[in-house]
Amino acid sequence: MSSGLARAALTGYRWAGMVAYPLIGPYLALRAAKGKEDRARRGERFGHASLPRPQGPLIWFHAASVGETNAVVPLIREMRRREINVVLTTGTITSAKVAESRLGADAMHQYVPLDLKPAVSRFLDYWQPDVAIIAESEIWPTTIMELGRRHIPQVLVNARMSDRSFARWRKRPAIAEALFEHLALVIAQSDVDAERFRDLGALPVMVSGNLKVDNDMPPHNPEDLARYRGQIGARKTWAAISTFEGEEMAAATVHRTLKERDGLLTIVVPRHPERCDELEKALVEKGLKVARRTRNDALTPDVDIFLGDTIGEMGLYLGLTEVAFVGRSMFAEGGQNPLEPAMLGCAVLSGGHVQNFRDTYQRLARNGSARMVRDVEMLVKAVHYLLTNDAARQSMIKAGLDTVQDMRGALISTVKGLEPYINPLTVKARLHPRAAAPA
Repeated sequence: MSSGLARAALTGYRWAGMVAYPLIGPYLALRAAKGKEDRARRGERFGHASLPRPQGPLIWFHAASVGETNAVVPLIREMRRREINVVLTTGTITSAKVAESRLGADAMHQYVPLDLKPAVSRFLDYWQPDVAIIAESEIWPTTIMELGRRHIPQVLVNARMSDRSFARWRKRPAIAEALFEHLALVIAQSDVDAERFRDLGALPVMVSGNLKVDNDMPPHNPEDLARYRGQIGARKTWAAISTFEGEEMAAATVHRTLKERDGLLTIVVPRHPERCDELEKALVEKGLKVARRTRNDALTPDVDIFLGDTIGEMGLYLGLTEVAFVGRSMFAEGGQNPLEPAMLGCAVLSGGHVQNFRDTYQRLARNGSARMVRDVEMLVKAVHYLLTNDAARQSMIKAGLDTVQDMRGALISTVKGLEPYINPLTVKARLHPRAAAPA
């Protein structure tokens, strides 16, 4: 496809969105009925702001979901230290809760406008960002083109390109180039990611490492942690975190197999807590007793499964164990980020489908802090081995902490790459103190 045809295709995409715009309301209403949209804030998805824009320079950060939100938290705090205003958009209810709990007043949160020209234009007309900073792998054609039309610099930070996404873009190189040429800068997680973005037409591209390594420890209530540890006592524990369909039942199989030998408590933290009612029913049908965090159930000796059905408490769940299986890796594909359990002193186990975090897993595995399991039988053996072999478990934990320490520095590199865009805003913010915005 020629560059001219690629631009025509993107223009067609934009016009198709405008035609579909009137039909989006019922679709969002259906999603809200299923708990996937915030009913009270649906207007934000159409670009209607629910907060006043403060005076002074402003950066628009976009993070799709929980992982991306956590990744940009230290970067947002750095912008606020420089007195630059921040509006953060996310796409899910869970990420909105994470943003509120971790950032508070440091960022104004809005749900991301739909990638339709009326919504995007309304959002940009109101917020008038000086720079747009997008986390990881969010590529929305209309948004990118509209930012480009307004000459608003847009930077992709902590950028990654999965195998699947790269293969898809490679089939449409002209469209990829027509979009990525609008990016002022790509700051990639790894050399592989950087090379992929360059191949698709993005320039300039630099490598920073993973921002998630420079994050604070996940927050938790120390009183809750102490209380649960007291209830658990001498029982052995392990956790299956960020799990997807099928992996919770794999965790149940591990528990039933090892319960009598190891006196086990299994902690299960699904990636999507809204599935927990259904999961509890399935676990009970297997003869397992379930305690839930939202009910504040006690972890009595007869409890089999502690179901972590809350948002933003991974620090609590991982604080109760030293062995963690990271999900979306055995039956689903792509993997989830293993850095959090490694940072919190856990030996890391994972299935083999970790394409989205291949570089991170390779570094952890190479240093002896992560092990891959092919199937449920291998997971049973790995959990049993680590629970009964203190030396092996502690060796993996130490290797993980050392690896994370070696990987730090992404925040400094990212800020350095952003300096041409944020330094003028810092000067402007400090020369012209913000006045209170009108209500």
